[in-house]
Amino acid sequence: MHTTHGLNSLGSMIFASRDRFPQRPALLVPVGKEFETVTYTDFVKKIEAFAGFLVSKGLVKGDRMVILGENCAEWHYAHYAAQSLGIVLVPIYPTLPKDQAEYIAKDSGAKLAFVGSDEHAAKLIDVAGCTVVPLKETPNNTLDEPTWQALRNQVDSTDLCMFIYTSGTTGLPKGAMLTHEAFLTVVHAAKEFLDFDESCVFMEFLPLSHVFEQIASTLCFFCAGCVGINKNLASMASDFSTIQPTAMAAVPRFLEAFMEKVLDGVKKQKPIQQKLFHLYISQGVKKAQGGFAPLHAPLDRIVGTKIRARLGGRLQTVISGGAALPKHVAEFYLALRLDILQGYGLTETCGGSCVNHRTRNKYWTVGEPIGVELMIASDGEVLLRGPSVMKGYHNLPEETAKAIDADGWFHTGDIGEMEGASLKITDRKKDILVLGNGKNVAPQPIENRIKESNYISEAVVLGDGMDYCVALIMPAIDIIRTELKLSEQLHH
Repeated sequence: MHTTHGLNSLGSMIFASRDRFPQRPALLVPVGKEFETVTYTDFVKKIEAFAGFLVSKGLVKGDRMVILGENCAEWHYAHYAAQSLGIVLVPIYPTLPKDQAEYIAKDSGAKLAFVGSDEHAAKLIDVAGCTVVPLKETPNNTLDEPTWQALRNQVDSTDLCMFIYTSGTTGLPKGAMLTHEAFLTVVHAAKEFLDFDESCVFMEFLPLSHVFEQIASTLCFFCAGCVGINKNLASMASDFSTIQPTAMAAVPRFLEAFMEKVLDGVKKQKPIQQKLFHLYISQGVKKAQGGFAPLHAPLDRIVGTKIRARLGGRLQTVISGGAALPKHVAEFYLALRLDILQGYGLTETCGGSCVNHRTRNKYWTVGEPIGVELMIASDGEVLLRGPSVMKGYHNLPEETAKAIDADGWFHTGDIGEMEGASLKITDRKKDILVLGNGKNVAPQPIENRIKESNYISEAVVLGDGMDYCVALIMPAIDIIRTELKLSEQLHH
């Protein structure tokens, strides 16, 4: 049997963590206003109930199973039940319209779908041959240990574990076929970079249907850490104080929004407090850049601890991905003494191909390759090769051949350059603008510079076939209104 780091599947990974730390918390689950702790022993029991249910429904290794629902404990139970049996999970975004959700379920050939609500069920009601089951109704099945063990032993690390469909902006969604080995390779390499262990408490708030949260929570379970499930965006503040995470994965927009809230609050403080805050941040930035910052430590006790308390007080590591992390946002968090580690990956490469190392964080880059070979092609395109790269797109041999060349290199479509061992993404290949005079312009660096302004929330640079570039700018209405002391009329 082929194993990766001694594990043959994502299912066996949970068992390994259970065997090491049977009584450690695996999940913090919102129940009403409280959070319930699920130990690794209980986690495996819950997974067993779902595995027994899947077996009772006649699903076997290689069959496909959909989960369409918001993040919840049952999402994890159903997911790892499938992984323990060699069933391929097909996560579907809960917000996708009916036609797209239906297409994914049909295209993947799903035999069963767990759904989070009646609204989700309605999206899959017309998919022939697919049984729709409420996710929240925990099945009361058992699977005797020898039978389950025999089924688990049939799963090989090179088997497919997930089809994650990429957004269909350029046509229909494409199902990236990922193996157990892909996930295990990434988390094994990332563990050393991020210094995660069994004491890690991870805040889960991005959708599990996305590869970024999926790889992040897998890493936490791989380390036998604990995943705290955020109730919803409205309860973020109280969930931070209850879960008290040590780590989280976030997109830059979320990080910017929290930063803007803090800066907004500072403006309402007395002038002396404002001065102390800005001195604290500027000293912190100096320190992050390796400069002399003697006032940062004493100011941290006055300023930093209060801001970190809003994030639960124990947060140490923030993995940023999904979009470019603006430099000034990274520096704000570094000044707060948080390791903000920018990473990079695609659905097709299991979400994690590069990440910054906590002790050598070049925060303006996406970090060093983890568990993957990286090459910059002659035209600047970033190419990746290794076990974390997908097997191809489900049912799309021509698309697969376009994406993965004869030598096994996956063509990312991103333009990049190396800075020492770290990768810098400079643009998207298809985004390069060709001006009327033939000059090539990469719009992304310009857009990122424009968006460094607090007064701008989005910017798109255009210029194909034109004499010069222009930008479409979306102002940050609330900040401008506050700054100029304008009334609500600014909206109209």
